Amino acid sequence: MRVLVTGGGGFLGRAIALRLLARGDEVVTLGRTDQPALRAAGVEVFRGDIGDHAVAHAAVVGSQAVVHTAAKVASWGRAADFHRTNVVGTQNLIAACRAHKIARLVYTSSSSVAYNGTGDVEGIDESHPYAARFDAHYPRTKALAEQMVLTANAPPLATVALRPHLVWGPGDTQLLPRAIAAARAGRLRLPAGPPKLVDCTYIDNAVDAHVLALDRLAPDAACAGKAYFISQGAPLPMAELIARVLAAAGAPAVDKTISPGTLYLAGCLAEAAYAALRIRDREPPITRFVARQMTTAHWFDIGAARRDLGYQPRVSIEEGLRRLTASRSSLGPAT
Repeated sequence: MRVLVTGGGGFLGRAIALRLLARGDEVVTLGRTDQPALRAAGVEVFRGDIGDHAVAHAAVVGSQAVVHTAAKVASWGRAADFHRTNVVGTQNLIAACRAHKIARLVYTSSSSVAYNGTGDVEGIDESHPYAARFDAHYPRTKALAEQMVLTANAPPLATVALRPHLVWGPGDTQLLPRAIAAARAGRLRLPAGPPKLVDCTYIDNAVDAHVLALDRLAPDAACAGKAYFISQGAPLPMAELIARVLAAAGAPAVDKTISPGTLYLAGCLAEAAYAALRIRDREPPITRFVARQMTTAHWFDIGAARRDLGYQPRVSIEEGLRRLTASRSSLGPAT
């Protein structure tokens, strides 16, 4: 079938596009920039801003399904920018799917939609409510977009939302490069205090979840109109996970620690300084959202994804780390 993958130039979107192409699907991607490598592989690259109604409608023409990974991902920035891409862009895509009779829409959400940032989140499932407050525009707008996608589930359009948690692996252009850069600059600190368990998702497992959802989605499917947490299903202490990933990526070891309260205060002060200076086009060295993520437990029950999607994290953390070590040069810049 012909599948539109929005955000095809991103880490996850690119991996999904290449997986679909490899199995024989016709793939078109939508993004702001050209993607020569995808084009060379045989992917049709459509350039444009998903926040533009006309662009979203033009991009879906001829497709039978859409995988919507495009998003503005950051812990700092202008509220209007997050709203345009994450909320208006999703609204545009839903309208385009309906207008052009697209049968399936798989939405890449975030586990942070259920994370209040005020304490540990341990083993929750999809019955857990949306967060009542957010420390950043990203999770707030992702929660709004997810609710729109799930509400849109009605014949002939079937929808599903996936919530992959901390996606990493070779080719990462965000999470790993930032951590590596901070470690090399001597700016990274490990959280002090009792160990906090966190889970993550190796890139191939995140791709598996999206392809499974795409193939199973139908108006009467068990997954239609639902959201699913996606992860390794194997939480580790935050400090251990960071140390193992940095070692596999060839980054220096980090032995300095910082208390949760001090780290959160640093995030508050950094955000206040950036706001006073009206700096919105780059992130502070630490934000409240990142501080909370670093110092609280966050892992999830993936039983529903196993049951309804047939999802299994095929690549273990150990195997993922071995692949990361073998592919160190594939880690992109922290931009």
